[in-house]
Amino acid sequence: MKGAAKILLIFIVVVVVVLVGYALFQSRTEAPTVNYGTPTAPEANTPTPQSQTLTPETAATVYYNGQGFSPQTVTIKKGYTVNFVNQSSKDMWPASAMHPTHAVYPTTGGCIGSTFDACAGIKPGASWSFKFDIKGSWKYHDHLNTTAFGTIVVE
Repeated sequence: MKGAAKILLIFIVVVVVVLVGYALFQSRTEAPTVNYGTPTAPEANTPTPQSQTLTPETAATVYYNGQGFSPQTVTIKKGYTVNFVNQSSKDMWPASAMHPTHAVYPTTGGCIGSTFDACAGIKPGASWSFKFDIKGSWKYHDHLNTTAFGTIVVE
């Protein structure tokens, strides 16, 4: 009976740790939502690279500053592309959740899991783009800094 009680206790501890981890992950991903369904001109105080042209096909740009992604949540239409720009001093590696499998976005064929995966570090000043062809809410993270994550909502 001691062995069964020990196994039950271990199981309960694992379940509690998983639930607490999930709750922390969910609370950290809550951020203001920016809707990019119809591109508009940036506000006067918003720095925008001069070479950037937003079209319906490239509907959103997400900036990485080394601490996290901004905006954390963007909403786009199906078939639109999100451009991830590295404004930090270190490489970034945007990829579908969950770390380390990158398997939440449902298309496979990427280097680790799904196709929503840069498959390598993106150098400072460089960018990487991904076209979202499947509707849903797709969480992502920086594979090199797993505390940085965001959400792409595809309508």
